[in-house]
Amino acid sequence: MASKKSGSFCSFCGKPKEEATMLISGIEANICDACVEQASKIVDVELGGVAKKRTSKETDFKINLPKPNEIKKHLDEYVIGQDQAKKVLAVAVYNHYKRVMHNPNNEGIEIEKSNVLMVGETGTGKTLLVRTLAKALKVPFCIADATVLTEAGYVGEDVESVISRLYQASDYDLEATQRGIVYIDEIDKIARKGDNPSISRDVSGEGVQQGLLKLLEGTVANIAPEGGRKHPDQKFVKIDTRNILFICGGAFNGIEKLIARRLNNSSVGFLTQGKERIKDINLIEQIAPTDLKSFGLIPEIIGRMPMITFLQPLDRDALKNILIKPKNALLKQYIKLMELEGITLDFDKKAIELIVSKAVEFKLGARGLRTICEKLMLDVMFDAPSKNDKAITITADMVVEKLADLDASKAA
Repeated sequence: MASKKSGSFCSFCGKPKEEATMLISGIEANICDACVEQASKIVDVELGGVAKKRTSKETDFKINLPKPNEIKKHLDEYVIGQDQAKKVLAVAVYNHYKRVMHNPNNEGIEIEKSNVLMVGETGTGKTLLVRTLAKALKVPFCIADATVLTEAGYVGEDVESVISRLYQASDYDLEATQRGIVYIDEIDKIARKGDNPSISRDVSGEGVQQGLLKLLEGTVANIAPEGGRKHPDQKFVKIDTRNILFICGGAFNGIEKLIARRLNNSSVGFLTQGKERIKDINLIEQIAPTDLKSFGLIPEIIGRMPMITFLQPLDRDALKNILIKPKNALLKQYIKLMELEGITLDFDKKAIELIVSKAVEFKLGARGLRTICEKLMLDVMFDAPSKNDKAITITADMVVEKLADLDASKAA
């Protein structure tokens, strides 16, 4: 090794200048390129990438933001129906990212964030809408399940774990995380029981709602980069949630009764006029913040989600269109799978009608279609790769045969 007087060695690892690709000299010390790279990694891990982000400005953020009608057209390619929900999401996302790119210093006008709440039955496309939206905008996106969240200190996940997932989805890019989209599913499962405040501590219901308040509005959250519970010796990353768009969704089973009660549509005694009026209108279209409060959401969290929209239940025509029309339609996926095997797959029109009829019976929305198709296609996908068939047609008789046990289980 070279002597210290010559100064031709790395002061950190002791590597001679001749063995190093590059040796950077300081006043009283030197460092080689390998140690520089290793030190950079250590700094990034310890500070969560904050050091290299400090010099960036919020106004530097640019995004190729489509107009609201362009966003809706993109959603139409992947999601059938739900025009009202698409419009609300398109406007919310467009205004949100305009707000992020807006500099209030010149005019003094600061635009507030508009989070979104979607109400709709299972299988109506809530998650698909948000996922498609995030892909179109090419921004970080994550899905969080509200059912696993609890208050800090109890078994379960802290509310900050929602932001931790977004941080991981953005490949640990702090700046990208602070402008991402979070979809919190099953928000109705953290509703408190009844319209009155809890007497006892509700750690997975009202307590979680209170914990989400600051995240939704905008705060600097300390999150664990790798997820999991917090502990005193852990290194935290500070993430500002002011520019994170939160979209919440839930089925809210039974909320129609609350809407009907508010609209004074419930029948009394032997009168049937109220029932007839209920049938004439779609109650979910009349949803209001009052109904959400009656269901069990606290007023503070309702106020932080000012844009409320609904998703219509899927009728027979919508289910049929979901099977065949979108770019990623379910039947197109099976056709593509068979095409990769060199097999042409076709579905008879009557077979499609029977699949839709069975899905209507199950009342599971688009998820019911997937269950039925998987049952129908199991033997075909199992045998096709081993056979020499170049073309397969799914007929009505095959549908009746394959789904016969589903009828039997229903009768049982």
